[in-house]
Amino acid sequence: MKKQNASLLALLLAASTFFFACTDKVKNDVGAFTFDSLQVNRTEHLFGDTAKPACNIVMNVTYVRQASDSALKDSLNNYILALCLGDNYLNQVPAQAVSKYAEQYIRNYRSDLEPVYTKESQKGEEYVGAWYSYYKGIEGHVQYYRGKFLVYRIDFNEYTGGAHGIYMSSFLNLNLETLTPIRLADLFVPDYEVPLTDLLWNQLMADNHVATHEELEDLGYTSTGELTPTENFYLDKEGITFYYNVYDIAPYVMGPVKITLPYDAVRHLLNDNKLIESIEN
Repeated sequence: MKKQNASLLALLLAASTFFFACTDKVKNDVGAFTFDSLQVNRTEHLFGDTAKPACNIVMNVTYVRQASDSALKDSLNNYILALCLGDNYLNQVPAQAVSKYAEQYIRNYRSDLEPVYTKESQKGEEYVGAWYSYYKGIEGHVQYYRGKFLVYRIDFNEYTGGAHGIYMSSFLNLNLETLTPIRLADLFVPDYEVPLTDLLWNQLMADNHVATHEELEDLGYTSTGELTPTENFYLDKEGITFYYNVYDIAPYVMGPVKITLPYDAVRHLLNDNKLIESIEN
């Protein structure tokens, strides 16, 4: 799971250079965005036979339908396509990109599983239907949009056989003035990691009504990974929320972990209060 988050961050960093270069004429305005959504819900069976297992792909992707600046609209939609679908779908019309992604998912499902299904059937072995029944869900929506600041959330949910599926959420905090992602290094002073980690531990202890790290560990926290500041965070009026997907710092059964630090708790570590003040007010 951490590798998936790291890959997403790397994609954002690479994409930001491209998007900024293409939008250096964008005015310093909020964009006056109007949003719409694209939906897909398709079920396709192996060999086109409804008696056989199937895959189901469900998508609900919010995109920019209108904006005050066409370059800003196109660039933000590129961010959304990269986040939700991957960089192979950049610079495409959103409706076409979503449709192509669904088609490719179905093609991959059939090409990967039909030979295996055929082989197992020829051997006369009884198969487990769930092993061949796949599911993928992608939902992207605007979580927060005000002034020069926007948060976009992406929820992924996938099942490819086995005991259970996997799900994760990722967030893009975007400065619309520069059209670049906001990262921890943009928010905090140098060497913020240790004091910010202490604040995360303290908040997690308070949330769970315990007094020590050991008590948190007994509950299952940090059994699958260390508690450190994650780039998978989002900003809103309440504060900065660090979002740890399943397996990041706790086992699957505990679900994702959210730790919200109020701005007053981190203000002494901020290197730029202007952005935070614009979100608070």
